[in-house]
Amino acid sequence: MADGQSASIPSAGMPGPAPDERPHPEGRRNAQGVRIDPDVEAKPERRTAVVSALVEHEPGVLSQVSGLFSRRQFNIESLTVGPTTVDGHARITLVVEETDHGIEQARKQLAKLPTVIQVGELDDNAVRAELVLLKVRGDEPDQVHAITEMYEGQTLDAGPRTITVQITGNQRKIDDAIDAFRQFGIIEIARTGQTALARGDTPTTPGEEPGHSTEPTDEQYSETNSDTTTKTDEN
Repeated sequence: MADGQSASIPSAGMPGPAPDERPHPEGRRNAQGVRIDPDVEAKPERRTAVVSALVEHEPGVLSQVSGLFSRRQFNIESLTVGPTTVDGHARITLVVEETDHGIEQARKQLAKLPTVIQVGELDDNAVRAELVLLKVRGDEPDQVHAITEMYEGQTLDAGPRTITVQITGNQRKIDDAIDAFRQFGIIEIARTGQTALARGDTPTTPGEEPGHSTEPTDEQYSETNSDTTTKTDEN
């Protein structure tokens, strides 16, 4: 081929547009490497769960639990803590809103803490309750008293300008009561969040062995009384 003479050399590769010119599907891949179409991908459903944990009743436990949930970015709706029937133990009740996977991860991570004894999730049949204190304007005391009685509440403080009431019950009852008191003007509110126990003989956390009363049962009392009578008769 002579110098200066140009020649057309076909480019190597498959016919068609260059890689940069080809359309690229949007989206991402799942753990199995399958591409997920963002238009058809369904978001995981979230649900509210009540998690009960038995812990060592010692300083710093609550900060460990709340720190764990904060680092893992779990959404805590409420958290309550208090002693149990067993000396040195406390019960923490958490209400979390997460996916099923998130709730399972929360339970597993919580169980790994050295101060946590047992962890379990309560079912929908559990006994749940919370308390709310409401301070409302006292311009209509008779109507405030009527609403308080309607929700089986108690008036804790009544003055010329404000009235403070207490309502206890499940979440729906508390929500309804708060809505009913809005007509008077709610000045302040303090709400504990849910606490819960499993119904019947079912342990609230797996493997839990509640403490027993030191007072004798009716059967033990009858046996003791019978022994005392026999000894008296023998004397």
